[in-house]
Amino acid sequence: MIDAKGQQLNKILAPVVEQMGYEYIGCDFIIQGHFSLVRVYIDKEGGVGIDDCAEVSHQISGILDVEDLIKTRYNLEVSSPGLDRPLFTVTQFCKAIGQQIKIRTNMPIDGQRKFTGILSTVIDENIVLVINNEEVTIPYITITKANIVYQFK
Repeated sequence: MIDAKGQQLNKILAPVVEQMGYEYIGCDFIIQGHFSLVRVYIDKEGGVGIDDCAEVSHQISGILDVEDLIKTRYNLEVSSPGLDRPLFTVTQFCKAIGQQIKIRTNMPIDGQRKFTGILSTVIDENIVLVINNEEVTIPYITITKANIVYQFK
C-alpha cells in the first residue's frame, strides 16, 4: 500500500511525531509536476488544533531538510485525520472493523478498482468488505488509498 518513498518518510517521521506526544497516523507523498506534496496526519486525545499542526510542521520540516529525502521542491501539510480518516496500516484497518470504508486499488479485483462497504474483518493482511450482502476480499498490498466514510446521523 505504501510506496518506497512513503516507507522512508514513515520511518523517519513517526518517531519524531510520537516523541512529541502525538499519534502518527501516516503520510501521503504526492508528486505534482515540478513540486511535490507531503501531507502528514497526526492525532491526539481530544483532537488536534492548528497550534498542534504548526508545532509538528516546524519540527518535521527541520527533519526533512536534514534527511534530504525529497529532491524536488515540496509543500508540507500537517493535518488531523478528519472525519474521513485515512487508513494506512493493517492495525488501523483492524480498529475500523464495523465501519463503512472506501478503498481504491492499484489493480482490478473482480473487475473493479473502487470499493465502498462495511469493513467486516482483516484476515492475513486481506481486508474483507461487505458490499450488497456479499463479502469482497481485497489484498492489503493492492490498496493505494483507503478512508473511513463518515456516517451523518
